[in-house]
Amino acid sequence: QVQLVESGGGLVQVGGSLRLSCAASGRTFSSYYMGWFRQAPGKEREFVARISWDGGNTYYANSVKGRFTISRDNAKNMVYLQMNSLKPEDTAVYYCAARMGVVMPTRPNGIDSWGKGTLVTVSS
Repeated sequence: QVQLVESGGGLVQVGGSLRLSCAASGRTFSSYYMGWFRQAPGKEREFVARISWDGGNTYYANSVKGRFTISRDNAKNMVYLQMNSLKPEDTAVYYCAARMGVVMPTRPNGIDSWGKGTLVTVSS
């Protein structure tokens, strides 16, 4: 299985931007559908965005559509989440996720690998 390590979280003001990165180990990275989930305090983990094996297909939660952009670089085994126009409700721990061979689900079930998460705090 692929190992995932997130980075790039931090404290940002409302309206600001952050770019999260996810570094993946292993030689089969391009076989994985990749995604980002988030979990706010006291809430369930929720889907944020996903990207297909070749980066040609992306899908976003309605709450982030138009503000967040997911991308990947298969040559570097990296996935990114560019977050713009951040809101207080975007505050959460953000997790990188990998699903082998099939489309990433929009529920946190059936995920093959999770990172440990990176905290994003949006202050008002």
